[in-house]
Amino acid sequence: MDTSWSSKEIARAFEYYEDIPEQLLGYRFIFRQFEELRTTRALILDYGCGPGKVALRYVTQAEHSVLAVDASESMLEIARQRRSHPFINYRLVKNDRLDFVKDDSVDGAMTCYVFINIASEEQIRRIIKEIYRVLKPGAKYIILDTNPDTTGISFSTFRSGESGRQYAYGEQREVRLRLPDHSELILYDYHWPKKMYIEALREAGFSIIDVLEPTLKDIPKQELESFTAEHSCSWMGETEYPPFVIFVARK
Repeated sequence: MDTSWSSKEIARAFEYYEDIPEQLLGYRFIFRQFEELRTTRALILDYGCGPGKVALRYVTQAEHSVLAVDASESMLEIARQRRSHPFINYRLVKNDRLDFVKDDSVDGAMTCYVFINIASEEQIRRIIKEIYRVLKPGAKYIILDTNPDTTGISFSTFRSGESGRQYAYGEQREVRLRLPDHSELILYDYHWPKKMYIEALREAGFSIIDVLEPTLKDIPKQELESFTAEHSCSWMGETEYPPFVIFVARK
């Protein structure tokens, strides 16, 4: 069974999900990678923007613009209705192509929780090559995805895969997202080991700068306490295990 991201029902349910660990252990680390950009209104590509949560958070923290693209019109509809912003341009992408973006024109790019939802490794590699094409020489590309090495571990708001099970290369996994009303949204993603990402990035022409796997131990104590109190967090596996993996590459 595949997750139909074009479904309005799935899009609405996913919009309801509170991405709390993603904010602290994912987006926080991505945004820092773009701090080296000194150009006002640099252009950042958010490939697979979904309902626009990441794009909006970024433009409210940095003086840059975001080109936010997605293949789901249902997701973009939510993004435009709820997260419209003068410095975000939402666009529909077709056949994985950024035909409306020139070569060597984008100052940075990010892909958040996109490739785990793609069953075809060939498609993943095609998207990465397309992102390489539009980035300026020297620009950074950041990939954030669920960590394949902590599959089956229960985190505060989700569990990807069954506990104790070993998944094969590209095998489908059941994902359970815990929603604010204590119900669950069941989705399906794919198990891609870290070597797949690294090989795909290198094949496209990127150099790998770093692979980050943060846990709560990597967050300054005062910041963690403040965030936990603000969001009423009940942390689980995040204390000991990294729920996400971040690949930092440069063209």
